[in-house]
Amino acid sequence: MIHNETLHTPQPGPPAETGRTNIVTVVTQPFTDQRPGTSGLRKKVAVFAQPRYLENFVQSVFDALPGWRGATLVLGGDGRYGNELALQVILKMAAANGIGRALVGRAGLLSTPAASCVIRRRDAAGGIILSASHNPGGPDGDFGIKVNLANGGPAPEKVTQAIYETSRTIRAYRALDAPDVPLDRLGQSRLGDMVVEVIDPVADYAALMERLFDFEAIRALLTSGRFRMRFDAMHAVTGPYAHELLERCLGAPAGTVLRGEPRTDFGGEPPDPNLAHAQALVAEMFGPDAPDFGAACDGDGDRNMILGRRFFVTPSDSLAVLAANAALVPGYRGRLVGVARSMPTSRALDRVAARLGIPCYETPTGWKYFGNLLDAGRITLCGEESFGTGSDHAREKDGLWAVLYWLNLLAARRASVEDVVRAHWRSYGRDFYTRHDYEGLNPVTAECLMKRLRRRLPHLSGQVFGAQRVRLADEFSYTDPVDGSVSPGQGPRIEFEDGARLVLRLSGTGTRGATLRVYLERFEPDPARQGEDVSIAVAALAQAAEAIAGMRARLGRKRPSVVT
Repeated sequence: MIHNETLHTPQPGPPAETGRTNIVTVVTQPFTDQRPGTSGLRKKVAVFAQPRYLENFVQSVFDALPGWRGATLVLGGDGRYGNELALQVILKMAAANGIGRALVGRAGLLSTPAASCVIRRRDAAGGIILSASHNPGGPDGDFGIKVNLANGGPAPEKVTQAIYETSRTIRAYRALDAPDVPLDRLGQSRLGDMVVEVIDPVADYAALMERLFDFEAIRALLTSGRFRMRFDAMHAVTGPYAHELLERCLGAPAGTVLRGEPRTDFGGEPPDPNLAHAQALVAEMFGPDAPDFGAACDGDGDRNMILGRRFFVTPSDSLAVLAANAALVPGYRGRLVGVARSMPTSRALDRVAARLGIPCYETPTGWKYFGNLLDAGRITLCGEESFGTGSDHAREKDGLWAVLYWLNLLAARRASVEDVVRAHWRSYGRDFYTRHDYEGLNPVTAECLMKRLRRRLPHLSGQVFGAQRVRLADEFSYTDPVDGSVSPGQGPRIEFEDGARLVLRLSGTGTRGATLRVYLERFEPDPARQGEDVSIAVAALAQAAEAIAGMRARLGRKRPSVVT
């Protein structure tokens, strides 16, 4: 994937001795497409395979963050194709750029939430995480690189912008001319003047989870003989974590963890924990002999899907249920100071916060927007509709954390997943919620649809589309309550007089064209009507969305690619 010969060509400058190794300066030219998105720089493997592409971006990171010199850096990835080779390149560049110490997950593996925990626990200056999250792996798949800072969270926009600006003017990068560092065994070694420590990727994370959750109660549940669960690691990075925590530590039977061996191509399937891509797990959970609880995590371990027996829990409902049951979990009992959700996420969380008398913040999509709120102590739990949930224990969303939280509350409530969720609906009302994804769109066509919609927004109020009358239509703009920074243009949102809501946005995490996401949400307070099928409950809203945005006519699509 990465061309090692580019460490020596073209035209190296005069080497500087560092022990038995040399720092090589390599002349290069900028690439124009290295602007990080909401979750770092993601491209096809073939793009990263271009000579100097990875090296240019990594050097831009080091140049934009001079405070990293002499400090500790955390490195690891989700194990996708190119992971170990890219880590060797980054290690040699880190040594040449004055990093004092590098902590690397064994075999190059480190889940994104675990990396956040290690950064915080080991007082590192930051980290570089290699992942394209739920995107496909393998030689024809995707690759990604993300920068986290000392708080353990993703670099904010001002930092990613500085990295991008540096990448546009880069003229050379520096790397150590040295052998590869063995990453298959724990321990310390030296790479030039830099100490490299290969760490157990699970140990720090497991210790933190044990402090947050009632492991005795969970262990009693999993070993009772009356409770069965399945966890689908999707041949991604959470496999080793799940084997250690669920099976070895908490006593779940062998075989509880499915697809637990990390593979560079994730077994040929996208490591995306949703109803469309976790088909084997979904089939078992909706089958005649379904387990009591099912869950899955994505490529780098930061997303999660929760299932009961023949019952799907939407990410929005999951977040609301976790907040409503915080008193049952030792690590969160009595310390829920506030919560936050991304704007497209359903407003189920808002109702929980209102009853608890705590603030609920609405942010743009992107976990980095929760960072200031977490660091300022304004929120304890947060989440997104895109299968991401987390808390102040880290500065990343955390899939396995959410699974353990659910197991803890199930052990405490002694009820099924479905019973817990339906009881929540009876108490707070139900937000019928679905997301329609139109994938692989021509970016120009998709942007034209959004531009047309934005032009229409000021004129939509009062208009009727089928059974829906528009009450308010605007573009979401976010003002950070901590630092006052403003993030405009975060997606059109349309609210109807009956309280239903329509949100549209273009996704920034894919590499195969553009993805338009259409979010449909309708609140139902009447328990007698809460059992209606979601597609029927939002049918009028879906018709209004089509009438307003015109997906069929403007995208040439009769139906969404994925409905979640």
